[in-house]
Amino acid sequence: MKPKKNPQKDLNRNRPIYFLFGLLFVLMLTLAAFEWKTYDKTYDYDVSMNIEDQLTEELPILVEFKTPPPPKQITAPPIIEVIDDEEEAVEDVFESTETNQDEEILEVSDIEVLETDEPEEMSFMIIEDVPVFPGCETQKDKRDCFQKMINRHIAKNFRYPESAQEMGIQGRVNIMFVIQKDGSIGNVQLRGPDKSLEKEAKRIIDKLPQMKPGKQRGTPVRVPFSIPITFKLH
Repeated sequence: MKPKKNPQKDLNRNRPIYFLFGLLFVLMLTLAAFEWKTYDKTYDYDVSMNIEDQLTEELPILVEFKTPPPPKQITAPPIIEVIDDEEEAVEDVFESTETNQDEEILEVSDIEVLETDEPEEMSFMIIEDVPVFPGCETQKDKRDCFQKMINRHIAKNFRYPESAQEMGIQGRVNIMFVIQKDGSIGNVQLRGPDKSLEKEAKRIIDKLPQMKPGKQRGTPVRVPFSIPITFKLH
C-alpha cells in the first residue's frame, strides 16, 4: 500500500520561488548599504593664518604714454654775403680786455644757496631710520623687530568672520597703510576676495598702537607699509 500525499501540502513545491525572493532581498540590502550616506552636522575646519615672512611692498602701476616725435623744423639756409676783394673792412674800434680793479667783487656770503626739499614719503626698505614699534626701542635691528611685532599683533587679534566660515569664503587680503609723521596709522587700503575678510583685516590694522615715526636725515617722513593676510579654511 503506497502512502498518499496531498499535493497542496508539499513544502518543496515553491522552493525556487522562495529562493529567488530571498536572493532579491539580499541584493536590495547590499545596494542600500553601498548607497547609504551620512553627513556630519558640525563644521570641521581649521582656521589658520598665513603671513609672509618677507615684507612686500607693492609698486604703483605706471602707465607709459608714447607721444609722437615733434616735427622736424625746417631751417632756412644761411645768407652768404659776398664782399668785393677791393673793399677791405678796417676795424678801427678795439675793445679793452682788461678788467677794472675798481669793480665790486662778490663775496661768498652774497651768493644765495638754494636748499633742497626733503622727501615727504620714503619706502620702508630704504629709509634711514625705520618706524619703531613699541617694544623695539632697545633692539639693534629695528627693521626685523618691526616685522616680528606686526606678525605678533595680527596673530593676537585675528578672528575668522563667522559669516565667511558658514559660506566657505577664504582667500588673501592685501593691506597697505601709511605710518604718518606723528607715528599714527592712516590711509589704509585693502583688497581681498570678500568684504567680510576686508572688514576683519581693517579691524586688526586699526588696533595698531602709536609708533615712533620714521626719519630720513633726521626729519620725520611718511612711510608706506604693506602686508598680506591669508584666511584659510581646512
